Amino acid sequence: MQSKSDIQKLLTIMERLRDPEAGCPWDKAQSYQTIVPFTLEEAFEVADTIERGALDELPGELGDLLFQVIFYCQLGKEQGRFDFELVVEKICTKLTERHPHVFGEMNQASSETVRETWESIKAKERAGRSLHSVLDDIPKALPALSRAAKVQRRVATVGFDWNDLAPVVAKIHEEIDEVMVEVAAQDRDKMEDELGDLLFAVVNLARHLKLDPEQALRRATHKFEHRFRGVEALAAQSDKSMQEHTLAELDAYWEQVKRNDPLKD
Repeated sequence: MQSKSDIQKLLTIMERLRDPEAGCPWDKAQSYQTIVPFTLEEAFEVADTIERGALDELPGELGDLLFQVIFYCQLGKEQGRFDFELVVEKICTKLTERHPHVFGEMNQASSETVRETWESIKAKERAGRSLHSVLDDIPKALPALSRAAKVQRRVATVGFDWNDLAPVVAKIHEEIDEVMVEVAAQDRDKMEDELGDLLFAVVNLARHLKLDPEQALRRATHKFEHRFRGVEALAAQSDKSMQEHTLAELDAYWEQVKRNDPLKD
């Protein structure tokens, strides 16, 4: 287990990197805005490591992500806005307040009751910030699928949601029809608009099935990549390049790979 001195060592390293005289030129040039892309990248690398099952790599990736937090804290400290200690205090307070069944007088509850309590507490916090809409504090920088799911979950908390799957699925079919109308009309702007509606409807289906659309799409993409590499391997065994194969030949390779693929549909 890491001691307080280990955390202090990390904070000291960060201070040295940002030292106006002896620090690193690159680190000194950074701001909140310039660090954001690196934070997102490190978060996705953590997710990728977990999904690959490479848990021996996880400590290093989590360290990279922690460094992002430390970097923001150093920037905040330099500007007199906040520091690492305040960040820790904030998360400790939030966790204890949002888990009254653990740290308060509330009795142990089911997962569903805990989720409802969590949402209720967050709603009170939002009300305390004088937000005009339940959607006001949803980050716009979230990946599109994740943001769509979060928007849908949030409006569902105030009753704006279907109670069963039938209308959810019907909406998907409706949106497919509308996409095809615009495809026939060759109006690219309307095609994009309707395709967005279709994706939003599919995300809603994922939410009703209690599935993460981002994870589902990453899984499907991983499966496709795995199989396409198999197609490339089979094509390489022939006397023709990939481009010289017909689509029918490549489809035959695909079916062959699919039959032997442990990542079954």
